[in-house]
Amino acid sequence: MTLESLIIFLFIGAVAGWLSGIVVKGYGFGILGNMVVGILGAFVAGLLFPALNVSLGAGVIGAIAHATLGAVILLLMVRVLKRA
Repeated sequence: MTLESLIIFLFIGAVAGWLSGIVVKGYGFGILGNMVVGILGAFVAGLLFPALNVSLGAGVIGAIAHATLGAVILLLMVRVLKRA
Protein backbone atom coordinates (compact mmCIF):
# COMPACT_ATOMS: atom_id res chain seq x y z
CA MET A 1 0.00 0.00 0.00
CA THR A 2 1.47 3.31 -1.03
CA LEU A 3 1.32 6.46 1.05
CA GLU A 4 -1.17 7.99 -1.37
CA SER A 5 -3.59 5.06 -1.11
CA LEU A 6 -3.26 5.08 2.68
CA ILE A 7 -4.17 8.79 2.81
CA ILE A 8 -7.14 8.20 0.51
CA PHE A 9 -8.26 5.25 2.65
CA LEU A 10 -8.06 7.36 5.83
CA PHE A 11 -9.95 10.22 4.18
CA ILE A 12 -12.73 7.92 3.00
CA GLY A 13 -12.92 6.34 6.45
CA ALA A 14 -13.12 9.76 8.09
CA VAL A 15 -15.95 10.86 5.81
CA ALA A 16 -17.73 7.56 6.38
CA GLY A 17 -17.40 7.94 10.16
CA TRP A 18 -18.85 11.43 10.01
CA LEU A 19 -21.77 10.20 7.88
CA SER A 20 -22.40 7.20 10.12
CA GLY A 21 -22.55 9.54 13.13
CA ILE A 22 -25.32 11.43 11.34
CA VAL A 23 -27.19 8.24 10.34
CA VAL A 24 -27.03 6.59 13.77
CA LYS A 25 -28.31 9.50 15.82
CA GLY A 26 -28.20 9.44 19.57
CA TYR A 27 -25.12 7.25 19.69
CA GLY A 28 -21.62 8.09 18.71
CA PHE A 29 -18.15 8.78 19.96
CA GLY A 30 -17.73 12.41 18.94
CA ILE A 31 -16.25 13.56 15.68
CA LEU A 32 -12.82 11.95 16.13
CA GLY A 33 -14.26 8.74 17.53
CA ASN A 34 -16.73 8.50 14.66
CA MET A 35 -13.87 8.95 12.21
CA VAL A 36 -12.04 6.03 13.82
CA VAL A 37 -15.26 4.00 13.65
CA GLY A 38 -15.53 4.95 9.97
CA ILE A 39 -12.01 3.68 9.30
CA LEU A 40 -12.80 0.44 11.13
CA GLY A 41 -16.11 0.28 9.25
CA ALA A 42 -14.20 0.50 5.99
CA PHE A 43 -12.25 -2.59 7.08
CA VAL A 44 -15.52 -4.35 8.02
CA ALA A 45 -17.05 -3.47 4.66
CA GLY A 46 -13.89 -4.54 2.84
CA LEU A 47 -14.07 -7.97 4.45
CA LEU A 48 -17.83 -8.52 4.59
CA PHE A 49 -19.22 -7.18 1.31
CA PRO A 50 -17.02 -9.08 -1.16
CA ALA A 51 -17.82 -12.32 0.69
CA LEU A 52 -21.54 -11.56 0.27
CA ASN A 53 -21.14 -10.38 -3.36
CA VAL A 54 -22.53 -6.94 -2.44
CA SER A 55 -21.44 -3.92 -4.46
CA LEU A 56 -22.74 -0.38 -4.10
CA GLY A 57 -20.76 1.06 -6.96
CA ALA A 58 -17.24 1.92 -7.89
CA GLY A 59 -14.96 4.87 -7.40
CA VAL A 60 -14.78 7.24 -4.47
CA ILE A 61 -18.55 7.49 -4.01
CA GLY A 62 -18.89 3.70 -3.91
CA ALA A 63 -16.01 3.46 -1.44
CA ILE A 64 -17.62 6.06 0.82
CA ALA A 65 -20.96 4.23 0.60
CA HIS A 66 -19.31 0.91 1.50
CA ALA A 67 -17.35 2.41 4.38
CA THR A 68 -20.40 4.29 5.69
CA LEU A 69 -22.51 1.15 5.65
CA GLY A 70 -19.72 -0.76 7.39
CA ALA A 71 -19.43 1.98 10.03
CA VAL A 72 -23.20 1.99 10.60
CA ILE A 73 -23.11 -1.79 11.06
CA LEU A 74 -20.22 -1.38 13.49
CA LEU A 75 -22.01 1.36 15.48
CA LEU A 76 -25.18 -0.74 15.70
CA MET A 77 -23.17 -3.75 16.88
CA VAL A 78 -21.51 -1.62 19.58
CA ARG A 79 -24.95 -0.34 20.64
CA VAL A 80 -26.27 -3.90 20.98
CA LEU A 81 -23.21 -5.03 22.93
CA LYS A 82 -23.44 -2.05 25.29
CA ARG A 83 -27.05 -2.91 26.13
CA ALA A 84 -26.26 -6.54 26.86
